[in-house]
Amino acid sequence: MTAPRIVLLLALLAWALPAPAAPEPQIPWHREWSPAVFAQAAREHRFVLLDLHAVWCHWCHVMDEKTYSNPAVAALIGKRYLPVSVDADSDPALASRYGDWGWPATIVLAADGTEIVKRRGFIPPEQMASLLQAIIDDPTPGPSVQKPPPLAAPAGSAALAAQRAAFRKAYEDAYDSRYGGWGSGQKFIDAPTMEYTFALVIDQRDAQAEQRARQTLDANLKILDPVWGGVFQYSESIDWASPHFEKLMAFQADDLRLYSEAYARWRDPSYLAAATELERYMVTSLRSPDGAFYVSQDADLSTSVGGHQYYALDDTARRRLGTPRIDSHQYARENGWAIRALCKDSDVTGNTDALAAARRAADWVLARRALPGGGFRHDEKDPGGPFLDDTLAMGEAFVALYRSTGERRWLTAAHDSMDFLDRQFRDPRGGYRSAPAPAHAVGVFREPARTVEQNAQVARFANLLNRYTADQRYARDAVHAMKFVNSAAAPAQLHTDVLEADRELANAPIHITVVGGKQDPASQALHAAALRFPAGYLQVDWWDKSEGPLPNPEIQYPQLRRAAAFACTQSTCSNPVYEPDGIAATVTAALYQ
Repeated sequence: MTAPRIVLLLALLAWALPAPAAPEPQIPWHREWSPAVFAQAAREHRFVLLDLHAVWCHWCHVMDEKTYSNPAVAALIGKRYLPVSVDADSDPALASRYGDWGWPATIVLAADGTEIVKRRGFIPPEQMASLLQAIIDDPTPGPSVQKPPPLAAPAGSAALAAQRAAFRKAYEDAYDSRYGGWGSGQKFIDAPTMEYTFALVIDQRDAQAEQRARQTLDANLKILDPVWGGVFQYSESIDWASPHFEKLMAFQADDLRLYSEAYARWRDPSYLAAATELERYMVTSLRSPDGAFYVSQDADLSTSVGGHQYYALDDTARRRLGTPRIDSHQYARENGWAIRALCKDSDVTGNTDALAAARRAADWVLARRALPGGGFRHDEKDPGGPFLDDTLAMGEAFVALYRSTGERRWLTAAHDSMDFLDRQFRDPRGGYRSAPAPAHAVGVFREPARTVEQNAQVARFANLLNRYTADQRYARDAVHAMKFVNSAAAPAQLHTDVLEADRELANAPIHITVVGGKQDPASQALHAAALRFPAGYLQVDWWDKSEGPLPNPEIQYPQLRRAAAFACTQSTCSNPVYEPDGIAATVTAALYQ
């Protein structure tokens, strides 16, 4: 074949083949959030478009696939916007500030840091293009941007009592008596609400609280994965029958703690099975080879194989297709949550593997995420940190490890964590900040985020440290956290975390002390029985006289010829208990005498 004929044939083939598809528009996303974003936006006369998403989030993937690949949207962004895409799990301060907007959250800001628009969830491409053009035409802040209400002045006792009564009413009104759970939308177990409900069962022998707790725990079993274990994030329908299939460590850890305590309380085999399957999923799917824990697993296998299709399959069929992506970041926060849950599982079930996994993860975090002075980085690199969440979660984990093991190094680590929180995150006006304001912060970011939920949790952590040590610094830290809580919590909202913080600060925990050598089998059996007592607000000490006085020097116990346990409540302590089976009965008698 001659050269001219070859050229002609190639030309004909090229004419016959379809034209290559136009390349999808590429948005030049910035992947790191810092004040430098606003400096660049000011130089280039652009708005800042913040896309807050999560690795596991189904609608975030849809937003990428449909909205940000749209040519009109990409053109508008390229014309006047500086686009920043941030994984919310990687930046707890941004997540605290914009968590009410869900993921994906779309925040548009002026170059001076003023918020213009805040939008929740998936935005179709046509709406997004219209929104972006409208902001270019008129950058006045829209109705989604409102000034935060001024913090109330410190309330008197009557005002606080009225606020707490409103919280209790919101708790009562939110219960779904038909399907279980609190709220009429997405269904999941909210940990502070369930903890408060458990407390009502203990404090008041509240039969209605027990019924609500058990109805909700039973309903939540529907959104556990029957094949691989673990719990899906929530049900989209009120009858708990439509799981949203992502699996987040936050939900695995909370549910493991709560089902473990429920089993300790009611000995229901279904609760033990749930705890077993949650622990199995955590250590087989969300644990790295070096013992640290990952963040989450996607809801979908791919854009073409969604969670509804995938999770209906059995193990063999799933593995044939592959496994949904796991976010393999190893954050201190998620590890703290996992450690605390595994300790509770071990306390109740005697699962020594769970306790070993908790110790290993704690040692990993101490080796690879610790900061000088007792705090923790979020990730290996932490440009936006430190964040309150990481040190708080690890501090709570250390208290749990001390209770589970009696090893004082864990209580020392918890002290260091609270001291770091107080130095780094304390706000002089009241409460603790999610993260310190970065240097050169502009606009709304000059004011660090403070949340009611975080401060209620800091108050509970500091209070428990005070109970273990009698160090009044921690009592003052708890009161300082509640100063913000009391001024910022909205009475109409469901704030069971505040109710729980109130209850714990006003009352001593159930306190069981084992007196005896840690190598003594009788002491070990008493300690194991103490840990099984069904209470979240539970202080367990193990006094081996060879280690010196107890961490709380105000507490003194007699030296006896044999191992014994003592049970104390708000106003009384028991006689020595020598048999493990006698601990629960002794505590119960002390509670209700």
